[in-house]
Amino acid sequence: MLLAINPDNPQERLIAKVVEVLESGGIIAYPTDTTYGIGCSIFNKKGIERIYLLKQREKKKPFSFICSDLSEVARYAKVSNYAFKVMKRLLPGPYTFVMEASSIVPDLVQTKQKTVGIRIPDNPICLSLVQKLGHPIITTSANLSGEEPIGDPFLVEQSMGKQLDLIVDGGFLSAEVSSVVSLVGGVPEVLRKGMGDVSWCV
Repeated sequence: MLLAINPDNPQERLIAKVVEVLESGGIIAYPTDTTYGIGCSIFNKKGIERIYLLKQREKKKPFSFICSDLSEVARYAKVSNYAFKVMKRLLPGPYTFVMEASSIVPDLVQTKQKTVGIRIPDNPICLSLVQKLGHPIITTSANLSGEEPIGDPFLVEQSMGKQLDLIVDGGFLSAEVSSVVSLVGGVPEVLRKGMGDVSWCV
């Protein structure tokens, strides 16, 4: 099912409808500031398992998640002064920052090193969803592992619509991914070069 939401001014009643799906254990596709993502509540273990199956992804690669703002990031990660300054300057934006997980993050979303990947995308729809839900949602690109990301909601519906509970249509997006930067240890390390500029890491 495709549900069109205004990408600039998301309608509250439609956001509430999507949040109902998330609260009932559903998984959705939704727009970010890079490409379309797939997600569910980070506390929805069955939903996360479904996403692993859908993407045909190895369990040893945990998914990142979206927070609505920096104060929420501080609840789910151990944020150093340096990390806070970096994120304050660059977020919302097309970055995934890797930091140490806090104690409330489910094990299924952490790496063996107890780290997590966190995003605050510059997209009103997904930020509204997280705010309304009250906690983060899983984010991973809407494609099978190893394949190109999808920026067209209709192609998302064609390729994996039957395995999703809802697809949020927020218009056509790029097929790029976020840049992934580790802030563990106070020294930035580029783990993946994507849409976000990483020249500041050098």
